Amino acid sequence: MNGAQALIRTLVDAGIDVCFANPGTSEMHFVAALDDVPEMRGILGLFEGAVTGAADGYARMAGRPAATLLHLGSGLGNGLANLHNARRAATPVVNVVGDHATYHKQYDAPLDSDIESIAKGVSSWIRTPQQPDEVAADGAAAVAAAYGPPGQVATLILPADVSWGETSTGPAPAPDRQRGASVEPAAVEEVATVLRSGEPTALLVGGRVVADDSHLNAVAQVAAACGVKLLCETFPARLRRGAGRPAVERLGYLAEFAQAQLDGLAHLVVVDTKSPVSFFAYPDKASDLVPDGCAVHVLAGPNDDVGGAVAALVEAVGAGSEPLPTQGASDTPAPSGELNVETLGTALAATLPEGAIVADEGNTSGLFVAGATAGCAPHDWLCLTGGAIGIGVPLATGAAVACPDRQVLCLESDGSTMYTMQALWTQAREGLDVTTVVCNNRSYAVLNMELARVGATAGGPAARSMLDLAEPPLDFVALAQGMGVPATRATTADELVAQLRAAFAEDGPHLIEAMVPSIM
Repeated sequence: MNGAQALIRTLVDAGIDVCFANPGTSEMHFVAALDDVPEMRGILGLFEGAVTGAADGYARMAGRPAATLLHLGSGLGNGLANLHNARRAATPVVNVVGDHATYHKQYDAPLDSDIESIAKGVSSWIRTPQQPDEVAADGAAAVAAAYGPPGQVATLILPADVSWGETSTGPAPAPDRQRGASVEPAAVEEVATVLRSGEPTALLVGGRVVADDSHLNAVAQVAAACGVKLLCETFPARLRRGAGRPAVERLGYLAEFAQAQLDGLAHLVVVDTKSPVSFFAYPDKASDLVPDGCAVHVLAGPNDDVGGAVAALVEAVGAGSEPLPTQGASDTPAPSGELNVETLGTALAATLPEGAIVADEGNTSGLFVAGATAGCAPHDWLCLTGGAIGIGVPLATGAAVACPDRQVLCLESDGSTMYTMQALWTQAREGLDVTTVVCNNRSYAVLNMELARVGATAGGPAARSMLDLAEPPLDFVALAQGMGVPATRATTADELVAQLRAAFAEDGPHLIEAMVPSIM
Protein backbone atom coordinates (compact mmCIF):
# COMPACT_ATOMS: atom_id res chain seq x y z
CA MET A 1 0.00 0.00 0.00
CA ASN A 2 1.39 3.39 -0.93
CA GLY A 3 0.80 6.66 0.86
CA ALA A 4 -2.06 7.74 -1.41
CA GLN A 5 -3.90 4.45 -0.92
CA ALA A 6 -3.45 4.65 2.85
CA LEU A 7 -4.72 8.24 2.88
CA ILE A 8 -7.85 7.51 0.85
CA ARG A 9 -8.64 4.44 2.94
CA THR A 10 -8.21 6.53 6.09
CA LEU A 11 -10.60 9.19 4.76
CA VAL A 12 -13.22 6.60 3.80
CA ASP A 13 -12.99 4.89 7.19
CA ALA A 14 -13.57 8.31 8.78
CA GLY A 15 -16.77 8.82 6.75
CA ILE A 16 -15.37 10.97 3.93
CA ASP A 17 -16.37 9.21 0.72
CA VAL A 18 -16.55 12.10 -1.78
CA CYS A 19 -13.56 13.94 -3.25
CA PHE A 20 -14.06 16.94 -5.53
CA ALA A 21 -10.92 17.17 -7.62
CA ASN A 22 -8.93 19.09 -10.19
CA PRO A 23 -5.67 17.16 -10.18
CA GLY A 24 -2.29 17.57 -11.90
CA THR A 25 0.94 15.63 -12.25
CA SER A 26 1.81 15.67 -8.54
CA GLU A 27 -1.54 14.08 -7.65
CA MET A 28 -1.53 11.19 -10.13
CA HIS A 29 -0.92 8.51 -7.50
CA PHE A 30 -3.90 9.79 -5.52
CA VAL A 31 -5.98 9.64 -8.73
CA ALA A 32 -4.76 6.10 -9.45
CA ALA A 33 -5.63 5.04 -5.91
CA LEU A 34 -9.31 5.83 -6.51
CA ASP A 35 -9.56 2.50 -8.35
CA ASP A 36 -8.06 0.73 -5.35
CA VAL A 37 -10.54 2.29 -2.91
CA PRO A 38 -13.83 2.29 -4.85
CA GLU A 39 -15.77 3.55 -1.83
CA MET A 40 -14.30 7.01 -2.51
CA ARG A 41 -16.30 8.83 -5.18
CA GLY A 42 -14.11 11.11 -7.25
CA ILE A 43 -15.91 14.05 -8.87
CA LEU A 44 -14.07 16.12 -11.44
CA GLY A 45 -14.35 19.90 -11.54
CA LEU A 46 -12.95 22.00 -14.38
CA PHE A 47 -11.79 24.83 -12.12
CA GLU A 48 -10.57 24.79 -8.54
CA GLY A 49 -13.13 27.39 -7.42
CA ALA A 50 -15.84 24.98 -8.57
CA VAL A 51 -14.15 22.18 -6.62
CA THR A 52 -13.88 24.06 -3.33
CA GLY A 53 -17.38 25.56 -3.59
CA ALA A 54 -18.85 22.11 -4.23
CA ALA A 55 -17.06 20.73 -1.16
CA ASP A 56 -18.67 23.54 0.87
CA GLY A 57 -22.17 22.76 -0.44
CA TYR A 58 -21.72 19.06 0.13
CA ALA A 59 -20.62 19.43 3.74
CA ARG A 60 -23.36 21.94 4.60
CA MET A 61 -25.98 19.39 3.57
CA ALA A 62 -24.28 16.09 4.42
CA GLY A 63 -23.11 17.18 7.87
CA ARG A 64 -19.66 15.72 7.20
CA PRO A 65 -16.66 16.91 5.21
CA ALA A 66 -15.86 16.29 1.59
CA ALA A 67 -12.27 16.11 0.46
CA THR A 68 -10.80 18.27 -2.26
CA LEU A 69 -7.80 17.40 -4.44
CA LEU A 70 -5.91 20.43 -5.75
CA HIS A 71 -2.73 20.82 -7.78
CA LEU A 72 0.11 22.62 -6.02
CA GLY A 73 -0.04 26.20 -4.77
CA SER A 74 -1.48 27.55 -7.99
CA GLY A 75 -4.44 25.18 -7.80
CA LEU A 76 -5.01 26.02 -4.16
CA GLY A 77 -4.84 29.70 -5.04
CA ASN A 78 -7.52 29.26 -7.70
CA GLY A 79 -9.80 27.75 -5.04
CA LEU A 80 -9.21 30.32 -2.31
CA ALA A 81 -12.35 32.45 -2.76
CA ASN A 82 -14.72 29.60 -2.02
CA LEU A 83 -12.47 28.26 0.73
CA HIS A 84 -12.86 31.71 2.28
CA ASN A 85 -16.64 31.25 2.08
CA ALA A 86 -16.32 27.79 3.62
CA ARG A 87 -14.23 29.18 6.47
CA ARG A 88 -16.85 31.84 7.16
CA ALA A 89 -19.56 29.18 7.07
CA ALA A 90 -17.62 27.01 9.57
CA THR A 91 -17.83 24.24 6.97
CA PRO A 92 -15.62 21.19 7.51
CA VAL A 93 -13.42 20.62 4.46
CA VAL A 94 -10.33 18.41 4.07
CA ASN A 95 -8.04 19.87 1.39
CA VAL A 96 -5.45 17.58 -0.12
CA VAL A 97 -2.94 19.72 -2.03
CA GLY A 98 -0.29 17.93 -4.02
CA ASP A 99 3.29 19.19 -3.94
CA HIS A 100 6.56 18.40 -5.66
CA ALA A 101 8.52 15.43 -4.36
CA THR A 102 10.50 16.30 -1.25
CA TYR A 103 13.84 15.83 -3.03
CA HIS A 104 12.68 17.96 -5.99
CA LYS A 105 11.84 21.05 -3.92
CA GLN A 106 15.46 22.18 -3.83
CA TYR A 107 15.43 22.85 -7.59
CA ASP A 108 12.70 25.52 -7.47
CA ALA A 109 10.82 24.09 -10.46
CA PRO A 110 8.49 26.47 -12.34
CA LEU A 111 5.36 25.36 -10.45
CA ASP A 112 7.00 25.40 -7.04
CA SER A 113 5.49 27.78 -4.47
CA ASP A 114 5.04 28.25 -0.74
CA ILE A 115 1.83 26.26 -0.39
CA GLU A 116 1.67 26.64 3.36
CA SER A 117 1.64 30.43 3.12
CA ILE A 118 -1.14 30.30 0.52
CA ALA A 119 -3.16 27.96 2.73
CA LYS A 120 -2.82 30.01 5.91
CA GLY A 121 -5.45 32.56 4.93
CA VAL A 122 -8.24 29.99 4.87
CA SER A 123 -6.96 26.98 6.83
CA SER A 124 -6.97 26.52 10.58
CA TRP A 125 -4.89 23.34 10.32
CA ILE A 126 -1.98 22.71 7.91
CA ARG A 127 0.46 19.81 7.80
CA THR A 128 2.98 18.33 5.35
CA PRO A 129 3.96 14.68 5.92
CA GLN A 130 7.57 13.92 5.00
CA GLN A 131 7.38 10.12 4.92
CA PRO A 132 4.75 7.67 3.57
CA ASP A 133 4.26 6.24 7.05
CA GLU A 134 3.08 9.66 8.27
CA VAL A 135 0.35 10.18 5.67
CA ALA A 136 -2.49 8.16 7.17
CA ALA A 137 -2.09 9.56 10.69
CA ASP A 138 -1.92 13.09 9.30
CA GLY A 139 -5.04 12.40 7.23
CA ALA A 140 -6.92 11.30 10.33
CA ALA A 141 -5.73 14.41 12.14
CA ALA A 142 -6.97 16.55 9.23
CA VAL A 143 -10.42 14.98 9.52
CA ALA A 144 -10.53 15.66 13.26
CA ALA A 145 -9.45 19.27 12.71
CA ALA A 146 -12.04 19.80 9.96
CA TYR A 147 -14.87 18.64 12.20
CA GLY A 148 -13.82 21.02 14.97
CA PRO A 149 -15.78 22.51 16.57
CA PRO A 150 -15.97 24.88 14.93
CA GLY A 151 -15.95 23.30 11.49
CA GLN A 152 -12.93 24.47 9.55
CA VAL A 153 -10.74 24.00 6.50
CA ALA A 154 -7.89 21.55 7.13
CA THR A 155 -5.15 21.44 4.48
CA LEU A 156 -2.92 18.40 4.04
CA ILE A 157 0.01 19.13 1.71
CA LEU A 158 1.00 15.86 0.04
CA PRO A 159 4.46 15.62 -1.61
CA ALA A 160 4.45 13.37 -4.65
CA ASP A 161 7.06 10.93 -3.32
CA VAL A 162 5.23 10.63 -0.01
CA SER A 163 2.15 9.76 -2.04
CA TRP A 164 3.79 7.10 -4.20
CA GLY A 165 6.09 5.67 -1.51
CA GLU A 166 5.24 2.40 0.21
CA THR A 167 3.89 2.61 3.74
CA SER A 168 4.29 -0.03 6.43
CA THR A 169 1.57 1.38 8.67
CA GLY A 170 -1.50 1.24 6.42
CA PRO A 171 -4.60 3.35 7.08
CA ALA A 172 -5.14 5.11 10.39
CA PRO A 173 -8.20 4.59 12.61
CA ALA A 174 -11.02 7.10 12.38
CA PRO A 175 -10.57 9.96 14.84
CA ASP A 176 -12.99 10.61 17.68
CA ARG A 177 -15.40 13.52 17.15
CA GLN A 178 -14.88 16.32 19.64
CA ARG A 179 -17.79 17.92 21.46
CA GLY A 180 -18.01 21.62 21.99
CA ALA A 181 -17.19 23.05 25.38
CA SER A 182 -20.05 23.10 27.86
CA VAL A 183 -21.39 26.56 28.64
CA GLU A 184 -21.11 27.45 32.30
CA PRO A 185 -24.43 27.48 34.22
CA ALA A 186 -23.65 31.02 35.40
CA ALA A 187 -23.52 32.22 31.77
CA VAL A 188 -26.88 30.58 31.05
CA GLU A 189 -28.44 32.17 34.13
CA GLU A 190 -27.05 35.59 33.20
CA VAL A 191 -28.69 35.39 29.78
CA ALA A 192 -31.92 34.02 31.23
CA THR A 193 -32.07 36.97 33.64
CA VAL A 194 -31.63 39.38 30.74
CA LEU A 195 -34.35 37.68 28.69
CA ARG A 196 -36.79 37.76 31.61
CA SER A 197 -36.04 41.38 32.46
CA GLY A 198 -38.70 42.87 30.22
CA GLU A 199 -36.20 45.29 28.71
CA PRO A 200 -36.00 45.51 24.90
CA THR A 201 -33.93 42.46 23.92
CA ALA A 202 -33.10 40.41 20.84
CA LEU A 203 -31.66 36.96 20.33
CA LEU A 204 -29.15 36.89 17.45
CA VAL A 205 -28.36 33.32 16.41
CA GLY A 206 -25.92 31.77 13.96
CA GLY A 207 -25.57 28.91 11.54
CA ARG A 208 -25.53 25.89 13.82
CA VAL A 209 -28.75 27.07 15.45
CA VAL A 210 -30.82 27.72 12.33
CA ALA A 211 -29.51 24.62 10.54
CA ASP A 212 -30.93 22.26 13.17
CA ASP A 213 -34.68 21.93 13.72
CA SER A 214 -34.40 21.16 17.43
CA HIS A 215 -32.09 24.14 18.09
CA LEU A 216 -34.25 26.44 15.96
CA ASN A 217 -37.44 25.34 17.70
CA ALA A 218 -35.81 25.86 21.08
CA VAL A 219 -34.69 29.45 20.46
CA ALA A 220 -38.08 30.27 18.93
CA GLN A 221 -39.80 29.05 22.08
CA VAL A 222 -37.42 31.05 24.25
CA ALA A 223 -38.09 34.19 22.21
CA ALA A 224 -41.85 33.68 22.40
CA ALA A 225 -41.85 32.90 26.13
CA CYS A 226 -39.75 35.97 26.95
CA GLY A 227 -41.27 38.35 24.41
CA VAL A 228 -37.98 39.13 22.67
CA LYS A 229 -37.07 39.54 19.01
CA LEU A 230 -35.50 36.56 17.21
CA LEU A 231 -32.89 37.40 14.56
CA CYS A 232 -30.29 35.37 12.71
CA GLU A 233 -27.03 36.43 11.12
CA THR A 234 -27.26 37.97 7.67
CA PHE A 235 -25.88 35.02 5.73
CA PRO A 236 -26.23 31.74 7.67
CA ALA A 237 -24.58 28.70 6.15
CA ARG A 238 -27.86 26.76 6.17
CA LEU A 239 -31.27 27.99 7.21
CA ARG A 240 -34.18 25.63 7.83
CA ARG A 241 -37.27 27.56 6.72
CA GLY A 242 -40.76 27.31 5.28
CA ALA A 243 -44.26 26.55 6.50
CA GLY A 244 -44.42 24.84 9.89
CA ARG A 245 -40.98 26.04 10.95
CA PRO A 246 -40.19 29.06 13.12
CA ALA A 247 -39.86 32.27 11.15
CA VAL A 248 -36.49 33.91 11.75
CA GLU A 249 -35.78 37.44 10.66
CA ARG A 250 -32.37 37.71 9.00
CA LEU A 251 -30.27 40.73 9.89
CA GLY A 252 -30.14 43.13 6.96
CA TYR A 253 -27.15 43.31 4.64
CA LEU A 254 -27.22 47.09 4.40
CA ALA A 255 -25.98 48.66 7.61
CA GLU A 256 -28.90 51.09 7.73
CA PHE A 257 -31.42 48.24 7.61
CA ALA A 258 -29.60 46.26 10.30
CA GLN A 259 -29.44 49.33 12.53
CA ALA A 260 -33.19 49.79 12.14
CA GLN A 261 -33.74 46.17 13.22
CA LEU A 262 -31.55 46.67 16.30
CA ASP A 263 -32.72 50.16 17.17
CA GLY A 264 -33.91 50.64 20.74
CA LEU A 265 -32.44 47.42 22.13
CA ALA A 266 -31.11 47.39 25.65
CA HIS A 267 -29.66 43.88 25.30
CA LEU A 268 -28.43 41.68 22.46
CA VAL A 269 -27.92 37.99 23.23
CA VAL A 270 -25.54 36.31 20.77
CA VAL A 271 -25.59 32.56 20.11
CA ASP A 272 -23.09 30.96 17.71
CA THR A 273 -22.35 34.16 15.80
CA LYS A 274 -20.63 37.51 16.27
CA SER A 275 -21.82 40.89 17.39
CA PRO A 276 -22.98 42.58 14.14
CA VAL A 277 -20.74 44.89 12.15
CA SER A 278 -21.10 46.58 8.77
CA PHE A 279 -19.81 44.57 5.79
CA PHE A 280 -17.78 47.54 4.59
CA ALA A 281 -16.69 50.91 5.92
CA TYR A 282 -18.64 53.89 4.61
CA PRO A 283 -17.84 57.56 5.12
CA ASP A 284 -19.65 58.96 8.15
CA LYS A 285 -21.39 55.64 8.93
CA ALA A 286 -20.90 53.28 11.83
CA SER A 287 -18.89 50.08 11.56
CA ASP A 288 -20.22 48.62 14.83
CA LEU A 289 -23.98 48.18 14.38
CA VAL A 290 -24.87 47.60 18.03
CA PRO A 291 -26.89 50.61 19.30
CA ASP A 292 -25.30 52.89 21.86
CA GLY A 293 -26.15 51.69 25.35
CA CYS A 294 -27.03 48.16 24.22
CA ALA A 295 -25.25 45.43 26.21
CA VAL A 296 -24.03 42.38 24.29
CA HIS A 297 -24.23 38.99 26.05
CA VAL A 298 -22.61 35.87 24.51
CA LEU A 299 -24.37 32.63 25.38
CA ALA A 300 -22.31 30.33 23.15
CA GLY A 301 -19.41 30.88 20.76
CA PRO A 302 -18.03 28.80 17.89
CA ASN A 303 -16.10 26.44 20.18
CA ASP A 304 -19.05 25.77 22.47
CA ASP A 305 -21.75 23.11 22.64
CA VAL A 306 -24.55 25.14 21.08
CA GLY A 307 -27.21 22.46 21.47
CA GLY A 308 -26.47 22.06 25.16
CA ALA A 309 -26.46 25.82 25.71
CA VAL A 310 -29.81 26.30 23.98
CA ALA A 311 -31.39 23.38 25.84
CA ALA A 312 -30.15 24.80 29.15
CA LEU A 313 -31.58 28.21 28.25
CA VAL A 314 -35.02 26.70 27.51
CA GLU A 315 -35.03 25.17 30.98
CA ALA A 316 -33.72 28.34 32.65
CA VAL A 317 -36.47 30.58 31.27
CA GLY A 318 -39.21 27.97 31.59
CA ALA A 319 -39.97 27.84 27.87
CA GLY A 320 -41.19 24.86 25.89
CA SER A 321 -44.68 24.26 27.22
CA GLU A 322 -46.42 26.80 24.99
CA PRO A 323 -47.19 26.15 21.29
CA LEU A 324 -44.27 26.67 18.96
CA PRO A 325 -44.66 29.84 16.87
CA THR A 326 -44.25 28.85 13.23
CA GLN A 327 -44.49 30.29 9.76
CA GLY A 328 -47.88 29.88 8.16
CA ALA A 329 -48.29 28.20 4.78
CA SER A 330 -48.92 30.27 1.69
CA ASP A 331 -50.38 29.30 -1.66
CA THR A 332 -48.77 31.73 -4.05
CA PRO A 333 -50.51 32.03 -7.43
CA ALA A 334 -48.25 31.97 -10.44
CA PRO A 335 -47.50 35.47 -11.72
CA SER A 336 -48.23 36.63 -15.22
CA GLY A 337 -47.00 39.44 -17.43
CA GLU A 338 -43.79 41.38 -16.92
CA LEU A 339 -40.73 39.59 -15.57
CA ASN A 340 -39.02 41.70 -12.92
CA VAL A 341 -37.48 41.13 -9.50
CA GLU A 342 -40.91 40.93 -7.82
CA THR A 343 -42.49 38.48 -10.25
CA LEU A 344 -39.26 36.49 -10.17
CA GLY A 345 -39.84 35.98 -6.44
CA THR A 346 -43.49 34.98 -6.84
CA ALA A 347 -42.64 32.63 -9.73
CA LEU A 348 -40.17 30.78 -7.51
CA ALA A 349 -42.66 30.74 -4.63
CA ALA A 350 -45.34 29.26 -6.89
CA THR A 351 -43.10 26.44 -8.13
CA LEU A 352 -40.58 25.60 -5.38
CA PRO A 353 -40.79 21.86 -4.64
CA GLU A 354 -41.21 20.55 -1.11
CA GLY A 355 -37.86 19.69 0.44
CA ALA A 356 -35.94 21.84 -2.03
CA ILE A 357 -32.45 23.14 -1.34
CA VAL A 358 -31.89 26.73 -2.45
CA ALA A 359 -28.33 27.91 -3.09
CA ASP A 360 -28.77 31.67 -3.09
CA GLU A 361 -26.41 33.99 -4.92
CA GLY A 362 -29.18 36.05 -6.50
CA ASN A 363 -27.79 39.29 -5.06
CA THR A 364 -29.83 42.35 -6.12
CA SER A 365 -32.21 40.46 -8.41
CA GLY A 366 -33.03 38.06 -5.58
CA LEU A 367 -34.15 40.89 -3.32
CA PHE A 368 -37.78 39.71 -3.04
CA VAL A 369 -37.23 35.95 -3.30
CA ALA A 370 -36.64 35.16 0.38
CA GLY A 371 -39.78 37.01 1.47
CA ALA A 372 -41.91 35.50 -1.29
CA THR A 373 -40.86 31.93 -0.44
CA ALA A 374 -41.17 32.18 3.36
CA GLY A 375 -44.47 30.28 3.42
CA CYS A 376 -43.48 27.59 0.89
CA ALA A 377 -43.25 23.95 1.88
CA PRO A 378 -40.26 23.24 4.17
CA HIS A 379 -36.89 23.72 2.48
CA ASP A 380 -33.25 24.63 3.15
CA TRP A 381 -31.59 27.94 2.22
CA LEU A 382 -27.82 28.13 1.66
CA CYS A 383 -26.25 31.59 1.74
CA LEU A 384 -23.13 33.33 0.51
CA THR A 385 -21.43 33.34 3.90
CA GLY A 386 -18.15 35.06 3.17
CA GLY A 387 -19.14 37.52 0.46
CA ALA A 388 -16.71 36.13 -2.14
CA ILE A 389 -18.88 35.78 -5.23
CA GLY A 390 -18.87 32.76 -7.50
CA ILE A 391 -20.21 30.24 -5.01
CA GLY A 392 -23.76 29.65 -6.25
CA VAL A 393 -23.32 27.07 -9.02
CA PRO A 394 -20.62 25.06 -7.16
CA LEU A 395 -22.55 25.24 -3.87
CA ALA A 396 -25.64 23.83 -5.58
CA THR A 397 -23.51 21.13 -7.21
CA GLY A 398 -22.15 19.91 -3.88
CA ALA A 399 -25.58 20.04 -2.24
CA ALA A 400 -27.02 17.89 -5.04
CA VAL A 401 -24.26 15.30 -4.57
CA ALA A 402 -25.03 15.19 -0.84
CA CYS A 403 -28.81 14.96 -1.31
CA PRO A 404 -29.56 13.13 -4.58
CA ASP A 405 -33.20 12.64 -3.59
CA ARG A 406 -33.92 16.40 -3.32
CA GLN A 407 -34.41 19.14 -5.89
CA VAL A 408 -31.77 21.88 -5.82
CA LEU A 409 -32.51 25.41 -7.00
CA CYS A 410 -29.52 27.64 -7.70
CA LEU A 411 -30.48 31.31 -7.72
CA GLU A 412 -27.68 33.14 -9.51
CA SER A 413 -26.81 36.58 -10.83
CA ASP A 414 -25.17 37.15 -14.18
CA GLY A 415 -21.87 38.57 -12.95
CA SER A 416 -21.42 35.92 -10.25
CA THR A 417 -22.23 33.07 -12.64
CA MET A 418 -19.23 33.92 -14.78
CA TYR A 419 -16.81 33.19 -11.93
CA THR A 420 -17.42 29.45 -11.61
CA MET A 421 -19.97 28.32 -14.18
CA GLN A 422 -17.61 25.43 -15.04
CA ALA A 423 -19.56 23.62 -12.30
CA LEU A 424 -22.42 23.27 -14.81
CA TRP A 425 -20.26 20.76 -16.68
CA THR A 426 -19.87 18.75 -13.47
CA GLN A 427 -23.65 18.81 -12.99
CA ALA A 428 -24.11 17.40 -16.48
CA ARG A 429 -21.38 14.79 -16.04
CA GLU A 430 -22.86 13.59 -12.73
CA GLY A 431 -26.54 13.90 -13.79
CA LEU A 432 -27.40 16.15 -10.84
CA ASP A 433 -30.91 17.53 -10.27
CA VAL A 434 -30.04 21.22 -10.17
CA THR A 435 -32.13 23.97 -11.72
CA THR A 436 -30.07 27.15 -12.11
CA VAL A 437 -31.89 30.45 -12.60
CA VAL A 438 -29.50 33.14 -13.82
CA CYS A 439 -30.92 36.62 -13.23
CA ASN A 440 -29.53 38.55 -16.17
CA ASN A 441 -29.74 42.32 -15.79
CA ARG A 442 -26.47 42.80 -17.70
CA SER A 443 -24.89 44.73 -14.88
CA TYR A 444 -22.84 44.49 -11.71
CA ALA A 445 -25.93 46.08 -10.17
CA VAL A 446 -24.84 45.87 -6.56
CA LEU A 447 -21.70 47.84 -7.39
CA ASN A 448 -23.76 50.61 -8.94
CA MET A 449 -25.41 50.90 -5.55
CA GLU A 450 -22.11 50.73 -3.68
CA LEU A 451 -20.61 53.41 -5.92
CA ALA A 452 -23.00 55.89 -4.39
CA ARG A 453 -22.91 54.47 -0.87
CA VAL A 454 -19.15 54.86 -0.49
CA GLY A 455 -19.40 58.49 -1.58
CA ALA A 456 -17.42 58.07 -4.79
CA THR A 457 -17.89 60.92 -7.23
CA ALA A 458 -18.65 58.94 -10.35
CA GLY A 459 -21.31 59.78 -12.85
CA GLY A 460 -19.11 59.56 -15.91
CA PRO A 461 -19.02 56.93 -18.65
CA ALA A 462 -15.61 55.51 -17.72
CA ALA A 463 -16.72 54.57 -14.19
CA ARG A 464 -20.14 53.28 -15.27
CA SER A 465 -18.64 51.14 -18.03
CA MET A 466 -16.66 49.21 -15.41
CA LEU A 467 -19.95 47.98 -13.93
CA ASP A 468 -21.77 47.26 -17.20
CA LEU A 469 -22.09 43.76 -18.70
CA ALA A 470 -24.25 44.63 -21.72
CA GLU A 471 -21.62 44.77 -24.46
CA PRO A 472 -21.08 42.18 -25.63
CA PRO A 473 -24.21 40.55 -24.13
CA LEU A 474 -23.66 37.29 -22.27
CA ASP A 475 -25.66 34.37 -23.68
CA PHE A 476 -26.16 31.99 -20.78
CA VAL A 477 -28.34 29.64 -22.81
CA ALA A 478 -25.51 29.02 -25.27
CA LEU A 479 -22.90 28.81 -22.51
CA ALA A 480 -24.91 26.21 -20.57
CA GLN A 481 -25.70 24.15 -23.65
CA GLY A 482 -22.01 24.16 -24.51
CA MET A 483 -21.36 22.37 -21.20
CA GLY A 484 -24.12 19.80 -21.69
CA VAL A 485 -26.86 21.47 -19.63
CA PRO A 486 -30.27 22.02 -21.30
CA ALA A 487 -31.13 25.72 -21.15
CA THR A 488 -33.96 28.13 -21.93
CA ARG A 489 -34.54 31.86 -21.73
CA ALA A 490 -37.49 33.52 -19.97
CA THR A 491 -38.51 37.07 -20.87
CA THR A 492 -41.93 37.07 -19.17
CA ALA A 493 -43.24 35.80 -15.85
CA ASP A 494 -45.41 33.25 -17.67
CA GLU A 495 -42.39 31.83 -19.47
CA LEU A 496 -40.38 31.61 -16.25
CA VAL A 497 -43.14 29.70 -14.44
CA ALA A 498 -43.54 27.24 -17.32
CA GLN A 499 -39.80 26.69 -17.60
CA LEU A 500 -39.38 26.19 -13.85
CA ARG A 501 -42.15 23.60 -13.77
CA ALA A 502 -40.62 21.76 -16.70
CA ALA A 503 -37.13 21.79 -15.17
CA PHE A 504 -38.33 20.56 -11.77
CA ALA A 505 -40.32 17.75 -13.45
CA GLU A 506 -37.35 16.36 -15.39
CA ASP A 507 -34.26 14.64 -14.02
CA GLY A 508 -30.83 16.18 -14.48
CA PRO A 509 -29.56 19.75 -14.58
CA HIS A 510 -31.27 22.68 -16.29
CA LEU A 511 -30.51 26.37 -16.64
CA ILE A 512 -33.01 29.20 -17.11
CA GLU A 513 -31.79 32.63 -18.11
CA ALA A 514 -34.26 35.09 -16.57
CA MET A 515 -34.08 38.47 -18.29
CA VAL A 516 -34.82 41.01 -15.56
CA PRO A 517 -34.40 44.78 -15.41
CA SER A 518 -31.81 46.21 -13.09
CA ILE A 519 -33.18 47.88 -9.96
CA MET A 520 -29.97 49.85 -9.36
